[in-house]
Amino acid sequence: MFTELRSTLAAAALVAVTIAPAGAKDVILTIDGQISGNAAIDMSIEDIEALGSAEIVTKTPWHEKQVRFEGVPLSALLEKVGATGKTLSVVALNNYRSEMPASDGVDHGAILAYKQDGNYMPVSDKGPLFIVYPFDADPSLGNEVYYARSAWQVRAITVED
Repeated sequence: MFTELRSTLAAAALVAVTIAPAGAKDVILTIDGQISGNAAIDMSIEDIEALGSAEIVTKTPWHEKQVRFEGVPLSALLEKVGATGKTLSVVALNNYRSEMPASDGVDHGAILAYKQDGNYMPVSDKGPLFIVYPFDADPSLGNEVYYARSAWQVRAITVED
């Protein structure tokens, strides 16, 4: 009985998370490390959206067809927080970790996507934040190096040397 109740509560929590995007006060991203002020910065979806947006329409290894992603250009996000390091250590909600050069925002136009085909991405489908590269626009990005950098369910970014 207890196991059934726990399963039901867990399912209800997942549904609650996937129905609506984070609210105005909800922190969905923390950036720390080599940034202005050297103190961690917590950001809500509204904070992230206020930095401007870019769109990438591309196929990915995780989608059957082309998808339209909308998000903040990684370069704009790093500029806003005063990032000075050269490497980003990205951590997902499930503790998946990836590293990527901070320059990928400028060099490859990577974005931190929060919408897919016009809708906020739920946790159950790679949200709330997903690092996306323009795979279709640049065939040199279509390999395991860039796929591994394309973390989803991003919760934290640490800027390092």
